Amino acid sequence: MEEPAQERLKLRKPCPGDIIGKEKGDGFCMKVLLLNGSPRKNGNTTIALREMEQVFAKEGIETEEIRVGNQAIRGCIACGACSVKGKCVFDDLVNETAPKFEAADGLVIASPVYYASANATLVAFLTRLFYSTSFDKTMKVGASVVCARRGGLSATFDELNKFFTISGMPVASSQYWNSIHGRTPGEAAEDAEGLQTMRTLARNMTFLMKSIALGKEAYGLPEREPGIATNFIR
Repeated sequence: MEEPAQERLKLRKPCPGDIIGKEKGDGFCMKVLLLNGSPRKNGNTTIALREMEQVFAKEGIETEEIRVGNQAIRGCIACGACSVKGKCVFDDLVNETAPKFEAADGLVIASPVYYASANATLVAFLTRLFYSTSFDKTMKVGASVVCARRGGLSATFDELNKFFTISGMPVASSQYWNSIHGRTPGEAAEDAEGLQTMRTLARNMTFLMKSIALGKEAYGLPEREPGIATNFIR
């Protein structure tokens, strides 16, 4: 008789002797990588991520946060060297993060809003990270989180989601756009709806990752055709 779905998932990836997965008795280990695009150590963007982390911990999901917004990250120069070297020619945080991204089941990208756009340092980092890595990102779950005083949230949210949709990554949603409001340090903690949106996002993301893990075991990944690259009609 075939094992129940939850039993199969328990066998997927044992955790190395820590408390991850024990609270709900799952006994398996999944990981979410959190990219923090804020230059401020404990800013409002961090508050949003902490709210998600609490849910992930309860759900038995391991997390690791990488601070990107306070780094000196240069942009892509389209040299194409990554296709030969297997990594970006600029050996910095991008190359350090690549294996962690490959090992993760999900990726959260969080950014403050600057001129209705994400932090430029974060965008430079993401452009090089996604372009220079050749591993298959299909069915890794992605979620973007944005923080602003007032406006520009939906434009930034849309900007970050494009990194997922070009890579075959399902995009996790919440009860509202994945946004939180705050201007002065700590003010986002007063945005009750925004915090609830973060918790709902983490729960939905967890469900997607677990469901996809079961789907992979039962059916494998979707078939991929050989790539076709055209310049419009040619």
